[in-house]
Amino acid sequence: MHEVTDFREMDEILQKYRHEPSNIIAILQDTQGKYRYLPREALVYLSDKLGISTAKIYSVATFYENFSLKPKGKYVIKICDGTACHVRKSVPILERLRQELSLSETRVTTDDLLFTVETVACLGACGLAPVLTVNDKVYPAMTPDKASQLLAKFKEEN
Repeated sequence: MHEVTDFREMDEILQKYRHEPSNIIAILQDTQGKYRYLPREALVYLSDKLGISTAKIYSVATFYENFSLKPKGKYVIKICDGTACHVRKSVPILERLRQELSLSETRVTTDDLLFTVETVACLGACGLAPVLTVNDKVYPAMTPDKASQLLAKFKEEN
C-alpha cells in the first residue's frame, strides 16, 4: 500500500489547478492517476490546502464510481456483466480470473498489487460480447481460456 509522505507531487497537482476548490474532481482524478487510488493522507492534505472539509472531499470521492479509496492493481481488469455479456457467458470468465489470482467477490486486488478484478454493469461494447477491459483497453469475444492467456501475458511482462 502506498503511503504519501512526500507531498511535492500533490503540490504540483494543486498548482496545475490553481488551488481552486472548484477543481476538486480534476484534482482527485490526477491524484488517483498518480497513486492508482486515493490515499487517506492525500485527502487530508488536499483538505488542508484547499480549505475544504475532509468529509466533503470524501463525499465527492465516494459519490463517483471511478474513484477508489482502496489500492488497485497495476492491471485493472473489468469484466462486463451486462445482459449481452452475461448471456454470452461472462461469469465463467470472471470465475477463472478469480480462481487463477486467488481473488473473490470481496477480495478484488492481489497482494502484490499487480491485478484488480472488478465487474461492471456495462462496458458499452455489447456487439463484442463477452468483453473485458484491462486498463480501459477492450478485449472482445473473451473466453475463460483467452482470459488465462491474457493474464499469463501480463504476468510475463512484470
